[in-house]
Amino acid sequence: MNKLILLRHGQSQWNFENRFTGWKDVPLTDQGKEEAEKAGQLLNKNNVKIDFVFSSVLQRANKTAEIALKQTGLEHLWTGENLNMINNQSLNERDYGDLVGLNKKETAEKFGKEQVHIWRRSYDTPPPNGESLKDVVERVGPYYEQNIQPLINEKKNVIIVAHELIFTKSSLCISSSLPSYPNILFISLLFLPIIFLASDELYAITPMPNFLF
Repeated sequence: MNKLILLRHGQSQWNFENRFTGWKDVPLTDQGKEEAEKAGQLLNKNNVKIDFVFSSVLQRANKTAEIALKQTGLEHLWTGENLNMINNQSLNERDYGDLVGLNKKETAEKFGKEQVHIWRRSYDTPPPNGESLKDVVERVGPYYEQNIQPLINEKKNVIIVAHELIFTKSSLCISSSLPSYPNILFISLLFLPIIFLASDELYAITPMPNFLF
């Protein structure tokens, strides 16, 4: 049975500083690099096979992919020192517009917790000059359906290394056939891979901790 693996990037510098990051291209922290390495070790321990690697165009996701997949011993994924990775900005994190770079706590104090909650969690109300969740779904969904779903249908094993919002809204973003699963947010925040087991249709989800043990 082939698999779709979702891996959220490790801690970035602005995650550490509690800032809205969005499309700002910030690096991983040392902790983030360690998290990526641990994720790769888990994939290797469970002999997870991968045929294709997808990621955003942001370095925190790309570096996570590189560090993690170096742990797997899957030599066919590499050309020399370069990971064979398909990058597209359709898989970028949500664009937070004018909030990018602002400290989240200070932003709540300035604009009010209720307003910031609306900007962050409302489905169709974007932050100033940014994307709503609806915008993200409309960006990610078609890309997935056109470029990744066909590979799943061909029984290929695919890993997507990207961003929290892409995965926490994955039941909307990547495929209408995926069931809702409450642990997606919890698992992705732990920087652990999420494994989707696939047959003719994606039908079952197994978070990595259960898959491991």
